[in-house]
Parts: sequence; C-alpha cells; structure tokens
Amino acid sequence: MDAAFWHERWGSGRIGFHQDRPLPLLCKHWPALALASDARVFVPLCGKSLDMAWLAEQGHRVLGVELSELAIRQFFDERGLVPTCHDTAAGTHFVAGPFELIRGNAFALDAALLAGCAGIYDRAALIALPPALRATYAATAWHRMPAGCRGLLVTLAYPQHQKSGPPFSVDGEQVHALLDRDWRVDLLDTCDILEHEPGFVADGVTALSTGVWRVQRRG
Repeated sequence: MDAAFWHERWGSGRIGFHQDRPLPLLCKHWPALALASDARVFVPLCGKSLDMAWLAEQGHRVLGVELSELAIRQFFDERGLVPTCHDTAAGTHFVAGPFELIRGNAFALDAALLAGCAGIYDRAALIALPPALRATYAATAWHRMPAGCRGLLVTLAYPQHQKSGPPFSVDGEQVHALLDRDWRVDLLDTCDILEHEPGFVADGVTALSTGVWRVQRRG
C-alpha cells in the first residue's frame, strides 16, 4: 500500500471511511483534555474530516496533513473557503480561516513545524497504516510532537485474519508498544460497534470494537 492507493481512492470517490458527522467519541472525550480554546491541533492523514470543523468550532486552530490534494480542496470548498497556498519542504500548505492543511507526507514533517501544536487528534491515521509503516509513523510524526502535547487516539480492534485492511486492527498491546517510549497512554473508552458496520459483517468479521486513548507527550 502506497500513496497511489489513497490517490486512487479519492479520485474514484471510494471514501467510505469519510463520515458525515463529527465522531461522537471525539465530542464526548475532547473537552476533558482541557486544552486552551486557541490551541493548535495536529490532525494527521486528515482527509476532509468533519472532525476538523468540529475542532475549529471549539476555537482551535487545525494543522492537518494529507496526501490527497483533492481531499484538501474539497474540504475548503465545502466550507466556502478559498485558501492561500505556499510551498515548504513539508509540502504545499493550504491556509484559510483556522485551517492549515498540508499536502504532504506525515512522516516528513519536522519537529519545528509541529512545535506549535498543543494537541493531537488521530482518528484515521494509525489504523490506516500496515504494521511496518505504523512503526515509522510512531518514530517520525508522533516522536516529533512537543513535550506536553496531549490529545486523543482512536483505534479499531478485530480479528485481523478475518479482513485485510485498511483500516487495520490495532489493539492495546500494539498501541503501547508503539507509543509508550514517548507518550503516556491511557484507555478512556471502548465500544462494540460491529452491528453498526455492515461492511465488516459482510466480510465475515465476528468482533469489532473501537478504542479511545488519551495521550500525552512525555518530557
């Protein structure tokens, strides 16, 4: 799986992963993080997620990164925003209102770019990556977040042999193995969601749950 996979998904409109409302678990658990209303929040592999609009409604500034320029342009078009654009080593930055979305590679963002982020919200990035890339992701984007940064990580868990990803199953043992060196990680919530995911049922998946983790960068 590479960038071409995701470009094809966006180009063909095969974006069943995109939700038509903010994630209820985000709305439930985010306020307890007690971030400043104007805090900058990093959203990796952001697509055109409505979760970013919800974060902005809380007063936050959003820094997203996404491979697909189509997804980024759709996000701004759907908000009636016309972004300004500029290029850096990280990629092309699209900026309008409280949103700065970078068409680029999350692994390539450096610590200086992420230094202003007080929050992180990963709903669809970690579970979009196969195991080898998850380790790279943890060692780059997550490792480069500033000390004290806190946020939410959302994962899925299911018998991986029953379905090929993405999204991939990432259980608690894997979360801790990837993040414990740099982050304090606490499980806040788990929900059985199989009955709400007919696609997984059709594929023969027998159990499916989502987990919400509170994360805080050590140091």
